[in-house]
Amino acid sequence: MKTRGIILIALLVVSLFTNQIFAQNSEKTKPKVQIALLLDCSNSMDGLIDQAKSQLWKIVNEMALAEYNGQTPDLQIALYEYGNDGLPAQEGYIRQISQFTTDLDKISEDLFALKTNGGSEYCGQVIDVSINQLLWSASSKDLKMIFIAGNEPFTQGTFDYKAACKKSISKGVIVNTIFCGNYQEGVTTFWKDGADLADGKYLNIDQNIKEVYVASPYDDQILKLNNQLNSTYIGYGSVGSVNKSRQVTQDNNAGAMSSETQINRAVSKSQVAYSNESWDLVDAYKKDDKKIEKLSDEELPSELKGKSKAEVKTYLDNKQKEREKIQKEINELNDKRSKFVAEKKKENSKDNTLDVVMIKAVRELAISKNYKFKK
Repeated sequence: MKTRGIILIALLVVSLFTNQIFAQNSEKTKPKVQIALLLDCSNSMDGLIDQAKSQLWKIVNEMALAEYNGQTPDLQIALYEYGNDGLPAQEGYIRQISQFTTDLDKISEDLFALKTNGGSEYCGQVIDVSINQLLWSASSKDLKMIFIAGNEPFTQGTFDYKAACKKSISKGVIVNTIFCGNYQEGVTTFWKDGADLADGKYLNIDQNIKEVYVASPYDDQILKLNNQLNSTYIGYGSVGSVNKSRQVTQDNNAGAMSSETQINRAVSKSQVAYSNESWDLVDAYKKDDKKIEKLSDEELPSELKGKSKAEVKTYLDNKQKEREKIQKEINELNDKRSKFVAEKKKENSKDNTLDVVMIKAVRELAISKNYKFKK
């Protein structure tokens, strides 16, 4: 009996120690903000897609200000299109374009590839599909949200939107609905009801508003620094050169949308959310300084082939310092630019575009879950 008692006490001590370690590790785990964008790609939604393309980087920049227990959360974005009659009817005219990812260049690339076509928009079904298919976090401290945008009745299709929204919130995923049109019309076509059922925000936008660019004295310097920033990215492995090329392509896509979008993207590339350790050796080395020990000479870029591990480390340390200096300069200039633009936009600001309503909703929901936003 005495031996059994000793064993039980030992097991209890081990259990308490294990639980303490688990709690400590759980506390150290970075929080996540997961945003699933479900975009109506029917014929009338070109304006919505254009706003998503141009305003992605504003939303990213806003999330760079978020903190949870002093930590900046990892931003993960997933993307679906629905309502495109070019997609298989048996799948509800729905397509997952991207699983949750921190690769913001990939999301930008996917947005620029979207085309509108047709008009069978099944809101309930696309919500249910996204709940089932996406790798949602199991942690209660993480902020998990769906933003579904469209302009047809929320009741279309055979799948009950009420069941989908209730299922979503039962899994801790908030559903925010964005009706592209008149506020009251969105209410009568059940977009507000969908949000109410899943503890979300009902929002409405004018998808055809074009962003007004306000030039500032700081723009040219920010864009010049952005070009310098690109030179600090060192592609490695089988996907390094492809993704480095994609980075430049997305710079060009942003510039084709507007100067405003181009500048917002440059600022996003100076934030912690813009991390590319899967293909950029500087980010990979920053996350794990043992990374270069695991790479073969063939996986290294041409400028580092044949160099010793010590030489590679010195090269990457210098590139990291150079990047941090450029990013700091961009952020300082953007602070000045933001104040300048805010003053100029006072009389002509629009409050019903995709970025404005999404940022407002994300802020309110994040604050309700004890996130804070830096000034």
